[in-house]
Amino acid sequence: MKIRVGFGYDVHRLVEGRDLWLGGIKLEHTMGLLGHSDADVLIHALCDALLGAANMRDIGYHFPDTDPKYKDVDSKLLLADTMKLLRDAGYEFGNADITVAAERPKLKPHIDAMKACLAEVMQVDVEDISIKATTTEKLGFTGRQEGMAAYATVLITKG
Repeated sequence: MKIRVGFGYDVHRLVEGRDLWLGGIKLEHTMGLLGHSDADVLIHALCDALLGAANMRDIGYHFPDTDPKYKDVDSKLLLADTMKLLRDAGYEFGNADITVAAERPKLKPHIDAMKACLAEVMQVDVEDISIKATTTEKLGFTGRQEGMAAYATVLITKG
């Protein structure tokens, strides 16, 4: 059996006038993340980790922001397509460990809903997805609430 790991990172700016999508769910907040798609940093980092583990490049390669069909796209669709790419190549998901860096809103009350959403989209067991939230103690762009960042590590297997 081949075992591979991957790491993903994503960041988006917080702006007024956009919905805040994180982990596939819409959160109530005064600002949302700016991007070509819905800018879900958690899902984008997860997709990059999955694609990287399978040596399939990155999310921008498969779903470029220059393609109008991805304008305002729901990132859950990108995640579903990423899982299809992996499975078509013979890989299966093992687990994911994801960390989101944000000062506000507080994410703890939403983690179970995010995990359930991701598990459904990915067709995996919710127990194989870990999501953690942290602040940066008011340091850097996340600390100043200018944006959010997400980090994801995954394990995939083949054969």
